[in-house]
Amino acid sequence: MPFIPLTPAERQQMLERIGVTSTDALFEVIPAGLRYPPLDLPAGESELETGRALRGLAARNRPATELACFLGGGVYHHFIPAAVGALASRGEFLTAYTPYQPEVSQGTLQAVFEFQSLVCDLFAMDVANASMYDGATALAEAVLMAQRITRRSRVVLSGGVHPDYRAVTATYLDEAERAEFVVGAVEVRDGALREADVAALVDERAACVVVQQPSFFGTLADWTALRAACDRTGALLVMVVNPLTLGLLKPPGAWGADIAVGEGQPLGVPMSFGGPYVGLMATRQQYVRQLPGRIAGIAHDVEGRRGFVLTLRPREQDIRREKATSNICTNEALVALQVTIYLSLMGPDGLRQAAESCYQLAHYAAAQIAALPGYTVLTPEPFFHEFVVRGPRPPEEINARLLEAGILGGLPLRRLVPALADCALYCCTEMNTRAEIDALVARLRAL
Repeated sequence: MPFIPLTPAERQQMLERIGVTSTDALFEVIPAGLRYPPLDLPAGESELETGRALRGLAARNRPATELACFLGGGVYHHFIPAAVGALASRGEFLTAYTPYQPEVSQGTLQAVFEFQSLVCDLFAMDVANASMYDGATALAEAVLMAQRITRRSRVVLSGGVHPDYRAVTATYLDEAERAEFVVGAVEVRDGALREADVAALVDERAACVVVQQPSFFGTLADWTALRAACDRTGALLVMVVNPLTLGLLKPPGAWGADIAVGEGQPLGVPMSFGGPYVGLMATRQQYVRQLPGRIAGIAHDVEGRRGFVLTLRPREQDIRREKATSNICTNEALVALQVTIYLSLMGPDGLRQAAESCYQLAHYAAAQIAALPGYTVLTPEPFFHEFVVRGPRPPEEINARLLEAGILGGLPLRRLVPALADCALYCCTEMNTRAEIDALVARLRAL
């Protein structure tokens, strides 16, 4: 039976409060012909028939495990130890929500605390929250956080920041017209991608400057001069990172980042058609009270026994709305647990081995493709595990031919970067073998 929480009297009281006499009057602004449009739906099916139809749809999918996958662009095909799924699916952990009652949720809170600790170690930062929805929303929240801290509105972004991350951030800021958005240019010059010097765009009006390491195009950069520009102007340095690369590369804290964010999907989370994922976010101790989301901490009772609690919850459900820093209502607890288990299993050595494999395989693939007639690798060295390729045919056509051979090609850049409409972003991870790369190169040569 339906659950309707309002009594007729309460509903009438609400209508009177907003100045209308009936529910129909409330919707008079909507043309009558649009209020209840006819729905051309097929007749209902039985459970047996529905199951058969859904299995038929599922059978049309081709899992990445059945293909040689060279697709990246923010979501990556990595090896996930079997223990990650086995442990994360235990009933004790099987919740996607942060617990409100710590006295009956010590295990979940401890898992969140361990997650935060691992993120701090990985990023070389002082404090991390219990996670955000994904990497893109983590960046948007980081920009809002920088605006609160500096009381400035101008936001400078490197052209190498993921286009989707930039779009989400712009959406967050657009409603209240809270920012002047400045994005560094990206162009192809002398046969390679070149990004504008983002340090030159930073001035005393900037709340923050956002860079990505590696960039969306796979490139690696030295941010020492940018840190100096931030010190000179008072802008905060926000870094977007692929956390798996930190097994090999310098972490955000070592670059002097004020806020670091990233997508946790490469750390033991399956691609899953685009989610759910988990946003990583860390900052310096001095900014902890402006950190959005939740933080799990340790407390002790009157007898000195350790316990885990939620602390510093700066969201509107917990404190006065005008004091809230974020409307993200929870953390991705179950996905954060997968990240925690993955990092615990891999350890520093395992993470480094995975990162080194990605790096070496990508450079091998890029060298082989660059040697093909008609193909150009536009991503300059050094790069990590992604690189931009311009081919003799449209990338969509190339991918269709590759798929016939069981190869999932690079990400066409037409939608994300119109200036590179004739290019694709290729990616190699530890899941690729040299034999797969050789097969890709042979197929590209034959097109």
